[in-house]
Amino acid sequence: QEDLVESGGGLVPPGGSLTLSCEASKNTPHIILMGWYRQAPGNARELVASVSTGGPTTYAEFAKGRFTISRDPNKNAVSLQMNSLKPEDTAVYVCKAVRLIGSDLWGAGTQVTVSS
Repeated sequence: QEDLVESGGGLVPPGGSLTLSCEASKNTPHIILMGWYRQAPGNARELVASVSTGGPTTYAEFAKGRFTISRDPNKNAVSLQMNSLKPEDTAVYVCKAVRLIGSDLWGAGTQVTVSS
């Protein structure tokens, strides 16, 4: 079975930090990009950050300077370090894997709540 397993969400006060992790199962070949999206209630899903196999990263404007994405290609895993979190960062964060062959994979999502 090919799937993505996410971890690391939770409740954090404003200004706090969280690290989200996502790992694809071992029988998931041809992954060329992994990333994180988020969706807040009433809003469309939006890209947070992504990293390709070759290393180039992409960040949403709101993530630049606060979030850092990193990938372990040997494990098909990606992490998102989030610092200086704001209440408006509250959302369900979902991991995505893009494959050269086969359909994209999406995780189930992990809730991030920024509140005092």
